[in-house]
Amino acid sequence: MISKNQIKYIRQLELKKYRKREGVFVAEGPKVVGDLLRRYQPVAVYATEEWWKEERGKRKEICDSATIVTDDELRRISFLQHPQQVLALFRLPQDIYLSSFHFPLSSLSLALDGVQDPGNLGTIIRIADWFGIDTIYCSEDTADAYNPKVVQATMGSIARVNIIYTDLLQLFESLPPSYPVYGTLLDGEDIYQQPLSCEGIIVMGNEGNGISEAIRQKVNRRLLIPCFREGDTAESLNVAIATAITCSEFKRRQ
Repeated sequence: MISKNQIKYIRQLELKKYRKREGVFVAEGPKVVGDLLRRYQPVAVYATEEWWKEERGKRKEICDSATIVTDDELRRISFLQHPQQVLALFRLPQDIYLSSFHFPLSSLSLALDGVQDPGNLGTIIRIADWFGIDTIYCSEDTADAYNPKVVQATMGSIARVNIIYTDLLQLFESLPPSYPVYGTLLDGEDIYQQPLSCEGIIVMGNEGNGISEAIRQKVNRRLLIPCFREGDTAESLNVAIATAITCSEFKRRQ
């Protein structure tokens, strides 16, 4: 049984200010919740009898935090059009907001400059997970990675990728001058013809405006994903698709 106060509390977590105040976020569905449970202790789990019967023997760590709910109760707390057996609350990572930098110079990272669409952000997190990129640095105006829509779009990858919100300009200014900062730009050089390193940071920009002017000035490796159709064609690629193509090319070279 779930109380009215619990329902109100969970529904409030759709908004960033409440997630930040309470320090928790919502995950839904067997896949997303299952991946997070492998790494984190839940704050609370609300599950149908069907899910609980199948999982409780495998997940003894959730026994004290689990509440059995009916399908109707799950619909009342869910942010999905079609709820999927289980909803869980997890603690927000403590290092989600970063003001001082200990940048991993020997690895490849992503930086997102003003990516606004939750679906795009969730897909990019999933792409990073697939290509073994451990960290994504987000500008402060990038969508919140712990929005329920973003968490759902990651399909569990948010459990394996570090998301850090910071001032990207300060981040880039803290790097050695020769450190590779890649950016996909219309005046860039063909990505398939350019040398690509095993370390560096790849910047992806806003859906409509691309990389902001201030951040563009910090890009020292300008890349272009070429269009292979002549004449009338699409104006640009979706940012998540562009991220996938770019990450794939980097990893292919390695």
